[in-house]
Amino acid sequence: MTEQTAPVIFEAKGGVGIVSLNQPEKRNSFTDEMLYDLLEKLEQAASDPEIRVIVLTGNGKSFSVGGDLDEFAAGEFKTVDIPHETSVSKLRNFMRVSQYLRTSEKVTIAAINGACAGAGLSVAAACDLRFASTKSVFRTAFIDAGLSGDFGGTWSLVRLLGEARAKELYLLNQKLTPEDALRIGLVSWVESHETFMPRVLAEAEALAAKPPIAMKLIKKNLTEEHANFLEALEVEADRHVFCGYTDDAVEAAAAFLEKREPNYTGK
Repeated sequence: MTEQTAPVIFEAKGGVGIVSLNQPEKRNSFTDEMLYDLLEKLEQAASDPEIRVIVLTGNGKSFSVGGDLDEFAAGEFKTVDIPHETSVSKLRNFMRVSQYLRTSEKVTIAAINGACAGAGLSVAAACDLRFASTKSVFRTAFIDAGLSGDFGGTWSLVRLLGEARAKELYLLNQKLTPEDALRIGLVSWVESHETFMPRVLAEAEALAAKPPIAMKLIKKNLTEEHANFLEALEVEADRHVFCGYTDDAVEAAAAFLEKREPNYTGK
């Protein structure tokens, strides 16, 4: 197997790591092989100190349609010689994909180039930002597959869209167009398919040029769960003052006053 035929392809472009699902003939469905490779590539991107933004996308016409229906039809979960706890442990390990995307210090972007359904939608929802091509389409899909949902989608979509909207998507299994996704706030913008990836990469490169310490701590502020508002204020104050002591904060102020582009070092 060469890098170009691997289930997942990883490419670093400066401060941006591009992770591409690479089984277009299967609509980038989540086979075991792909998920093992995806975990490895996400770990590689997350551990690279030069990478500040991770872009997840799909090669071909789909972002990902989620679980492999061929495996489900073969009775994957009903295999009699595999204990229930073993199957749960295996799935939970694979679900670290969503965990990485949400909790990594890097900013994560789902570049949704086509069909995005089931666990594919759950994974996209775990990212910090979602951008959509005009050829994208969205559906939870679980209920009509006789499944309850995985990869954190039920948790993420409630927080992104509200409980009522998340329940509509999961229980009614509505298909969303790119315009629908934009209207309800699932994606930040929709771009013509022909210019989609250049715009995604331009956005990612612009983010990668931001002050890295501030960007990391902003993500923590927005992602972490706190017991109450007062606890959030304490954490926010501590991180804000910490950023104020960094060289990057000094550089940001100097660049603004001198009307020039800043040069951040992450110090």
